[in-house]
Amino acid sequence: MIEAELKARVHAPHQVLAALDERAEGRAEVYRDTYYDTASGDLESQDQELRVRTVHGPDETRTVLTYKGARVDEESGSKPEHETRVDDAEAVHAMLRGLGYVPAIAFEKRCRNYSFQARGRQMLATLVRVPEAEGTFLELETLVEETDVCAALGDIREVLAELGVNPEDLTRELYTAAVKSHRQNPRRPAGAEA
Repeated sequence: MIEAELKARVHAPHQVLAALDERAEGRAEVYRDTYYDTASGDLESQDQELRVRTVHGPDETRTVLTYKGARVDEESGSKPEHETRVDDAEAVHAMLRGLGYVPAIAFEKRCRNYSFQARGRQMLATLVRVPEAEGTFLELETLVEETDVCAALGDIREVLAELGVNPEDLTRELYTAAVKSHRQNPRRPAGAEA
């Protein structure tokens, strides 16, 4: 399956939050993400991702292992995604290290997730703040077959417009890059230009 997704910078978070609250009940969660790669950065150089995410929610803590392949759509950055829940986060971290992968970067995302139906699709909207990156982001995604990516992205754009997000707010900024930049320049405010 392909994760057809668009990300936008949100300039009016309270308005977007109110629009999302009309669609579904939100759930606040904190993600602790660790991205793995080879010591020489082979996965990143091939536009692939290997991540262990532990999600701390109000009712449970869960961990998922995710592999994302190279982009199938350059404009949105949508990628094939394979994900599975794991019972023991520490065991998965140990397995990946044992296979020769090294933690490339780890950071926290503070999220509010909304699952809802729109345009005949199951969608997930996530309002995101990363303490080491400036601003609020909105991710809107749906899982589709590769042949349906263009149509799904069109539907996602329509829903974003309904939520008050303008096309010029769309971004392909990566949280990993923002966090790396912040850590290399810790005296700068998060998200500030070099």
